[in-house]
Amino acid sequence: MTQAIAFIGGGNMASAIIGGLLKQGMAASNILVVEPFEEARTKLKELFGIAARSAPDASLARAGLVVWAVKPQTFKDAALQTQAFTASALHLSVAAGIRSDSIAAWLGTQRIIRCMPNTPALIGKGITALFPRDGVTAADRQWAGDVIATTGQFLWLEREEQLDAVTALSGSGPAYMFYFMEAMTAAGAEMGLSAEQAYQLAVATFIGAGELAHASSEPPEVLRQRVTSKGGTTYAAITSMDESGIKARFAKALHAARDRAKEMGDEFGAA
Repeated sequence: MTQAIAFIGGGNMASAIIGGLLKQGMAASNILVVEPFEEARTKLKELFGIAARSAPDASLARAGLVVWAVKPQTFKDAALQTQAFTASALHLSVAAGIRSDSIAAWLGTQRIIRCMPNTPALIGKGITALFPRDGVTAADRQWAGDVIATTGQFLWLEREEQLDAVTALSGSGPAYMFYFMEAMTAAGAEMGLSAEQAYQLAVATFIGAGELAHASSEPPEVLRQRVTSKGGTTYAAITSMDESGIKARFAKALHAARDRAKEMGDEFGAA
């Protein structure tokens, strides 16, 4: 935590990591952000007391690690503007879809780690998968792991293409949970609860079920079966969902997200 870290892009994910680093004792003076939007820069300065610039400059040369938190469609231009100042740095990308071959070509280095976090990182409850290129050392992996650990759990992948599946599963996953919370809240209100009561029940149920699954060594099928007495209320709900093909349709939706991650790599990653 004593080496400087630069962030290219100052959005939610950058903020999550910065907040985690500061909580772990990193000095604000060792964090630099390049963020083109003035409102976002002002917010970062006020929230964290860090330096934020509108464009890359020579000050980036002091950063041993550069975290790429830009939108996929702007990655190439940002990399080409930045690479002259970051040749000796380790690079950690959180951009969906952009493959490390493209990043290596734009930045002129093999010290690249791709990762896919998710938004619960904002409260230290995220889960992130990482993939290192061959030019990444054991010390680089340790450093990247230490940084990502400030936002929650993490795991290493053996193949880069697995990141597309991670994007579909956990990267986009919080939106699926919120989608079901919306449906549960609406249904609860239709059945006579207030919207506030239904939402409180839905959120608490997701939190509790997640914690129960985390604490249990049993697979989700077993946990589900324990709540599902044949002929009971849960059985009626599960039977209705099965008859509607919800599980297969949900799996199809994740495949669509995975396919879009691949498309983004093709669309925005051309060197």
